[in-house]
Amino acid sequence: MTPQDQIAIRISSAEIAARVEDLARDIRAAMPDDTLMVPILTGSFVFAADLVRALARVGADWPLDFMTLSSYGSGTASSGKVEIVRDLRETVSGRAVLLIDDILDTGNTLLFARNLLRDRGAKDVKICALLDKPARRTVDLAAEFVGFSVADEFLVGYGLDKAGRHRGLPYIGSIEG
Repeated sequence: MTPQDQIAIRISSAEIAARVEDLARDIRAAMPDDTLMVPILTGSFVFAADLVRALARVGADWPLDFMTLSSYGSGTASSGKVEIVRDLRETVSGRAVLLIDDILDTGNTLLFARNLLRDRGAKDVKICALLDKPARRTVDLAAEFVGFSVADEFLVGYGLDKAGRHRGLPYIGSIEG
């Protein structure tokens, strides 16, 4: 934490852990056995790791591949233009895909990813977002699986960052001041 950042806890590590277990059960019940998990990097890596382990505990030992998409760069506001930084190696044609991301904010990045996978022939694409910030949505998009709905404030921790910092915090907090 940089000295100037005061962070107030919004969602504790215990609350996150309990919700991830609930999400895993819900996802397992809704998705087929041939599901491909696709975490969107970089922000989702902490959530995705915990979710993948929780899914395995409920019998969903599914393959995964990663995509890195960017619309933020090093700033704190989306540019609105989504760039593929790292593409999938796995084929999605004819498969069910679970997109995993840390936050559904404007919706631009996840809409881009969902449409891309559908265009590549995925038979079904569902979205799991740890956080949903509906006040910021600029496109018509909803996640099928949501950890927490949050207010319109800048959040860090548990993979979320401010210019690359605070990702390692075990909770989700807001920067105050």
